[in-house]
Amino acid sequence: MSDFDAIDALLAAVGPQAVLPPADVRRELRERARLSKAQVARTLGVSPSTVGGWESGRDPADEIRAKYAYLLDGLAAKFTTGTELEGASSASSAPDVSPPSSVTGENEAGDDAGEESGDDTGDDAGDEVESLAAPEPCVLCGSPAGHRVAGFAQHLDPADCRPATTTSPTTTSPTATSPEPPAPGAAPSRAAARPAQRSRGPAKRAFQEESGPEDLIGRTVRAALAEHRGDVDAALAALLKRAIPDAMRLLDETRKGARYDIVAHPWIPDILRKQTSKGADRIWEARPKWTRHELPPGRHEVTALDVNGAYLSALKTHLPLGQLEHTTGFAHDRRRAGVHLITPPEWEHGAVLPNPIGDRDEPGPLWVTEPTLRLLLRLSGPKHALCAPPEIHESYTSGATESLLEKFRVALKDARDTAITEDDEVTLEYVKAMYSKFVSTMGESNYNRELYRPDWMHIIRSQAFANLWMKALKAHDEGLTVVRAMGTDELHVIGDWHRVFPEGRGVTEVKMKDTYTAGSGDTEDMSGEEE
Repeated sequence: MSDFDAIDALLAAVGPQAVLPPADVRRELRERARLSKAQVARTLGVSPSTVGGWESGRDPADEIRAKYAYLLDGLAAKFTTGTELEGASSASSAPDVSPPSSVTGENEAGDDAGEESGDDTGDDAGDEVESLAAPEPCVLCGSPAGHRVAGFAQHLDPADCRPATTTSPTTTSPTATSPEPPAPGAAPSRAAARPAQRSRGPAKRAFQEESGPEDLIGRTVRAALAEHRGDVDAALAALLKRAIPDAMRLLDETRKGARYDIVAHPWIPDILRKQTSKGADRIWEARPKWTRHELPPGRHEVTALDVNGAYLSALKTHLPLGQLEHTTGFAHDRRRAGVHLITPPEWEHGAVLPNPIGDRDEPGPLWVTEPTLRLLLRLSGPKHALCAPPEIHESYTSGATESLLEKFRVALKDARDTAITEDDEVTLEYVKAMYSKFVSTMGESNYNRELYRPDWMHIIRSQAFANLWMKALKAHDEGLTVVRAMGTDELHVIGDWHRVFPEGRGVTEVKMKDTYTAGSGDTEDMSGEEE
């Protein structure tokens, strides 16, 4: 067989690739069918954020691609044969899959602009924004709202959210203005094509009903225990195996009604890609690994403190919303977040406090994350004045928000708190696996294909390190002797730590891990504690 014959045989073995319509048509077909991303995701066995990625231009692969194409072809065929759902236009003899003019104008342009800017103080252009013909109860406060964001009635201005009154939620506000009638021949607006029926009934508070994200964790644990007939070990083993997809499902639930869509697979600069198959990328996370070289004279009792839920607390951090953009210069824009090439300042307090950039031997510039840069800028400010400002050379950033994962974090925290109160170790270990694996697999991992954000992974880890560093600073400022700071959750001190840190198992508390004695130049005592 010649080389060309082998190539022909290989090509013949490859089946035809399913043809997908353009991204805007995919989204329009789903919306015309009144299907949510979650419905499509459940049918195809993926997450809603993955469906959102397909509707933003990313293509599925292999078997999922064929299934997705089959779904879209079926929707297009329904509209062609005149079986459109309520609000769709009459059928034509050919498939009508092009977006109507009402959704290809300013709204679509606003979607793209909002996703790029990512400014918390801006409008809701990052989501689907619809004007309602009649006000509906706001999903956040229950009061009448004139717009729907990503399918949920919501006030565009958070200042307009207020507690719901006793008025029926379906009653039109007397101050609401009626929309102007459409011009003759104009395409029907999106609001007119969707009668306001799904929001009728009692006003709901977002994420507070029994079927909310918090109860999703409880239902999953109860189902696992029932499936394994109360065998705690077997149920926990099963829960730990599914911790990653369950965390992604919880993330999707907590993102309902959010102001911005998560960009799950953006373009990533080379500095955030592994340099070799088994190597690392070029981002420095500033992981603390510090031990005090000299202690005050005499023997001392050292307490090893364990910081609770370090990665869980670190989910509250400034995360870039969209694709990272390259800039140069020394200015830092607090409305954006990402990674930065800096020359760190000299640190002259290594005898009593760890270096904020961690244990680094090589001099010169390095790529750090947003939390590390903000920590250095904070320490160089007039309040602390512990170092000079870092020198910023270049950055990859995007518009950012500190609350992107806040509802996700709160749902996990509430489940953790309840598990501690009820002495429920199964739920406690399950929740811990959810947030720890969520962070560790959002980079280049084969275990989580639904979210590829190595920038988020580094930022969240660095935030945990920065949080530990600030606890060390607090201990030092309150008169304790800081002996050691390691990783995300280990802080060793000399002195009455109870007056500085509350003791307990909550995420704002610490617990005593171990005690040992050290001092008088006896270095063996310094290394003999439990890790």
